Amino acid sequence: MKTIKVSVVTPDGPVYEADVEMVSTKAQSGELGILPGHIPMVAPLQIGAVRLKTQGNTEFVAVSGGFVEVRPDKVTILAQSAEQADSIDIERALRAKERAEKRLHEQKRDNIDFKRAELALQRAINRINVSEKHF
Repeated sequence: MKTIKVSVVTPDGPVYEADVEMVSTKAQSGELGILPGHIPMVAPLQIGAVRLKTQGNTEFVAVSGGFVEVRPDKVTILAQSAEQADSIDIERALRAKERAEKRLHEQKRDNIDFKRAELALQRAINRINVSEKHF
């Protein structure tokens, strides 16, 4: 079966590199399924999971937004942060979720930045879901 090279890169360096049969991710405009030979495009990504299918297996990478660049022979995902499912510290993600929820509840009293707390909560929930492979 044909494959396409995928690179997930953050400012700290590469997080994932492999040849896969299919890439699936959420762009701002909706769900994208990318196969070898896909037309070139660039799209902004939502906070979510990147699903990478190869030889009957699916691997997951949690990304905190960013951009996907698609070429017929290569997919590059540039993200502010990204983690493979098996390297996510679930306890740390759960603590981040609790902190974000607490900030959102305190927002009315302390007038904190609501959007920032909301994004922190989305990132924490995404990391938890990816580590547990629940979508």
